[in-house]
Formats: sequence, structure tokens, C-alpha cells
Amino acid sequence: MIDFLRGTVAHRETEYVVLDVKGVGYRVFCANPFAVLPKDGKDGEVTLYIHYHVREDAHLLFGFTTREEQSLFRLLLDVNGIGPKVAIGVLAGGKPEVIAAAIRQENLTFLTKLPGIGKKTAQRMVLDLKDKLGALSAADDAAHLFGAGMEASAAATTGGTAWAEAKAALMALGYTEAEADRAGHTVKPKLKGDETTDAVTKLALKALFQEAQMK
Repeated sequence: MIDFLRGTVAHRETEYVVLDVKGVGYRVFCANPFAVLPKDGKDGEVTLYIHYHVREDAHLLFGFTTREEQSLFRLLLDVNGIGPKVAIGVLAGGKPEVIAAAIRQENLTFLTKLPGIGKKTAQRMVLDLKDKLGALSAADDAAHLFGAGMEASAAATTGGTAWAEAKAALMALGYTEAEADRAGHTVKPKLKGDETTDAVTKLALKALFQEAQMK
């Protein structure tokens, strides 16, 4: 069983990175591939904590930058109706402690904004996971959680676009409003108007990654 991999990022796509570990390239699916960066922000090594998923037609690796992400991903797989693809999409929507806080506080408005999560699935998340989250939920993240949720809700009620929700997702991931706005300045002119929030978020993360590489 693979618990973690440490190596350099040889290639990135919108859904995965290829991690070079001593000359062997591992394709690792991640919530936010463009946020997988070495601590020095350049070409150093990164560590990804791994969930090894086996199905009849494939053996897949899912990678996480923290143990908390890895733990939450595995808990999400225990919820009926959530598979690896949906679980990794949920993690793309916010920090583990923010998602955990939403589940513990039964904030269905926030949960249904996550990629792939409808009302019934959000209710199952609350029912199945509310008492299993332990230290993943932090009380001091409640304000952050509701701030992001209210911003996204306000955008939806005023006819806002996927960008407004993507911006809320970026801020839930820890980016500042100024950083999110810079990404929006790059991304919004390229949008056709029919993109999903998840797609716009990934484009914004790519823009932020490219910006970091230029510094």
C-alpha cells in the first residue's frame, strides 16, 4: 500500500500531476493540481499523501498535500453516492476544516455549492459524517466558512456568474481577495459563459500558479 510519494512535478494537467519519484513517473489525481507546489515555490520536491484506489479496469492514485485532505477524502468515500471523482471535486471546493465545519453545522447551502453535490448528497454527508470528523472541524473557521458561503449565495441571487463562486472557492482555499481578483482579471476575458464553477476555479488556479512561477 502506498502511503505517500515524494518527488518533483514533471507534468501538470487540469486533473492530475505526474510526480517523478527517482525516475518513475506516477500519475496522481489531485483536487487542485496547480496548487501542488514545493515549499520554495520553484522546482524542489513535493510530498503527496496517497489514496490507492483499485477498480476492475484501473489502479488509480489520488494525492493530497496534507493528511487532513487525505482523511477527509477517505471519509467522503464512505458516503453513499460519493465516489473518488466527486470526493476529489469536493476537496477542490475548500479547505478540509472548512468543509468539515459546514458538515458539522449542517450548512446545506455551502455544501450544495461544492462540485457534484446536490441536496440529497449533502444531507447524506451531514447524516453520515457529522459525528466522524473529529479534529478536522475548527470553530475559528466558522466565520471564514460563512463568509465564503454568503458571498457565493449573494452572487447567485443577484444573477452572478460562475466566477463569483470560483472566487469564493479560491478564498476558501486560503488565497487573499487581491490574489483572487488578479486571477479573475486573467481568466474572465477568456470565459464563454457556459463554464462550470469547477472549471473556472481550475483556470484561476492555473493563472495563480503561472504568476507564482514568474516571480
